[in-house]
Amino acid sequence: MTIDATDRKILAALQADATLSLADLGRQVGLSATPCWRRVQRLEQEGYIRRRVALLDREKLNVDVTVFVAVRTSNHSAEWLEEFRRVVADIPEVVDLYRLSGEIDYLLRVVIPDIKAYDAFYRKLIGRIELQDVSSMFAMEEMKSTTEVPLSYVKT
Repeated sequence: MTIDATDRKILAALQADATLSLADLGRQVGLSATPCWRRVQRLEQEGYIRRRVALLDREKLNVDVTVFVAVRTSNHSAEWLEEFRRVVADIPEVVDLYRLSGEIDYLLRVVIPDIKAYDAFYRKLIGRIELQDVSSMFAMEEMKSTTEVPLSYVKT
């Protein structure tokens, strides 16, 4: 499928506010509700829109501490990777997991209320899978955090 300028406008508007009614979304992008709805459905069916979610206030929910956890392992088998992926998926404090190139094998972004909770998370992680090295970096200040992806690279 090709993405045109109207599709990009729809994606941008939904990234900013996924609760927009079809009428409001259509007004923003210059379409009536029915053609706008068809485009949104097509964008969802073709995987451009994976899901629509609510962004929660972490401070109000008492998980406003962000920790980046760098993991190194000496085991690089496919079986170990799948087990690690499963273990991490079962730990709700982990909100992002990346496999990296370079000296660090995996980077986790963890949200917790405090150091005591981090210690419990750490013990849970190392108790479930063998790791060579785990190092943690506590974020001092969140300077930018967004769920919006740039749309200027979309191929038309």
